Amino acid sequence: MLLLAVDTATPAVTAALHDGGSVVAESSRVDARRHGELLLPAVDRVLAEAGVKLDAVTGVVVGVGPGPYTGLRVGLATAVTFGSALGVPVHGLCTLDGLAHAAGLDEPCTVVTDARRKEVYWARYDAAGRRVTGPAVDRPAEIDGQVAGLPAVGAGAALYPEVFTDARGPEHVSAAALADLAARKLAAGEEFLPPLPLYLRRPDAQVPKNYKVVTPK
Repeated sequence: MLLLAVDTATPAVTAALHDGGSVVAESSRVDARRHGELLLPAVDRVLAEAGVKLDAVTGVVVGVGPGPYTGLRVGLATAVTFGSALGVPVHGLCTLDGLAHAAGLDEPCTVVTDARRKEVYWARYDAAGRRVTGPAVDRPAEIDGQVAGLPAVGAGAALYPEVFTDARGPEHVSAAALADLAARKLAAGEEFLPPLPLYLRRPDAQVPKNYKVVTPK
């Protein structure tokens, strides 16, 4: 087994390789505006570090969000393209699940990422790391009662300390954590999400309503 994992649902542009037993190479860089520019070089770096070529990959893992439209689609399009070119399966994972897995807490927690517009993407997890609520997008004050007293993982928690009073790391997801989670799910025979985006809200750019159609005479 050799899994290639990528995620661009947060400001982190991250890639990793996992051989079924452990992570053999990883690369992460936080830059919210350069997902498209940085992802393929990151993949090249992890392949070079592991001393393998792309055709050695037996499966692709991709974070499906939730996340902003522009960044999220970069990782998904790349993963689907690799899967098609190599003829290997593409396994989707909730990006928030990867953060929960990386945190490795043995108590219930909340994972929170920045959704902009004074909102957060969030989900709750039990002590075993299983998602029990979400993912969802809300204003922090609207979910105060649901997350009160819980440790909060992710960059979104640090933005709203009045709600997430026990913020912890990591702030951003890593492809290494996604790859390790995927390897465990494969070994257990568990199902994955399809490689489709979890946007949770409509994009900013929309076709205007009642616009005038101009046809040539």
